[in-house]
Amino acid sequence: MRPSTRAALERSAELTRSGRLVEAVEVGERAITGATDTEVPEVTKWLHDHADDFLRDPRG
Repeated sequence: MRPSTRAALERSAELTRSGRLVEAVEVGERAITGATDTEVPEVTKWLHDHADDFLRDPRG
């Protein structure tokens, strides 16, 4: 996955945790819809593996 895609997903999670849901969806949607065919499985796996990141800070 491109670093920019990963960064957008991480930013989307951060915005969600901050209660900025509209912005979070906009950022996440751009990352997901902009993913290449080869990135889609990686994005799907990242979202599955990092679902909790949208609820609590992964850094503790």
